[in-house]
Amino acid sequence: MRRMIVTAAVAVTALVLAGCAPVTTTSASGDAVVSGAWLPAATEIHRDVAYGSDPLQVLDVYAPGGVSGAPVILMVHGGSWVRGDKAAAGVVDNKVAHYLPMGFVFVSMNYRLSPAVTPVDEAGDVAAALAFVQKHAAEWGGSGEDVVLMGHSAGGNLVSLVAADPSFAANAGAGAWRGTVSLDGAGFDIVSIMEKPHFALYDPVFGNDEQLWKDSSPTLRLSGVPAPMLLVCGSARADACPQAQGFENAVRKQAAAGSDVGIQVFPVAMSHGKISSELGKPIPLTHTVDDFLASLGLKVGASASG
Repeated sequence: MRRMIVTAAVAVTALVLAGCAPVTTTSASGDAVVSGAWLPAATEIHRDVAYGSDPLQVLDVYAPGGVSGAPVILMVHGGSWVRGDKAAAGVVDNKVAHYLPMGFVFVSMNYRLSPAVTPVDEAGDVAAALAFVQKHAAEWGGSGEDVVLMGHSAGGNLVSLVAADPSFAANAGAGAWRGTVSLDGAGFDIVSIMEKPHFALYDPVFGNDEQLWKDSSPTLRLSGVPAPMLLVCGSARADACPQAQGFENAVRKQAAAGSDVGIQVFPVAMSHGKISSELGKPIPLTHTVDDFLASLGLKVGASASG
């Protein structure tokens, strides 16, 4: 396992005295990414931990010092299935600054990208990372039984695929996780997207392969009632909330009459990018995600960010 551990407390004396330190991370390409996040001084960062054999199958772990059995957030970046990085500021900064002081371990993962692989393969990577995190969480002070999947844009599609079809987790050897948060997921029914006028970003990934459309659609792969889900959708995008609501309706149809399916759609009047980058700031989006985490029985306390 390739691992680098950085103790943020050694960064700058003045910042250590203030009880916090800046974060610098490294992208999969080797380029330094300077983050604006501020973390507790005892924070440990484990970079480029391999969960698979491909160079992109790596993850970064942000662990608050002195914790044991802490809940874990596993974050899956967006990027239209073809780009993106676990260390990007919009993926990490505000989330880490908010959730570490609350006692969470935060894990941000990379995965293989299209066109080398399909979105279905990418979902398999998410499941593999989930299994790895569940197995190794205790090494970082976390609990493998208290993992929450979170993904933005294409990452929202991927975590929803894993939630919708239990075969992903089963094939990867992953156990049950506590819940899933999709942050403006890029599609729940890819078939309906491709059959109508759509953003050009879908074409190089899905082309004319109708079977791939179906296989990449959480709504169409749904098998049973998934663990609790929060589906955040940007109300400014014409298809985002209808897609999320379509998935919610499909889940409710799977459930027994009158049962609580634990799924919620939350529309927000925010841009697609800010739904990820501003999560962790003291805004309604963060409060809603925190309430969802609390509903799972996870430890959610007062955050240093308010």
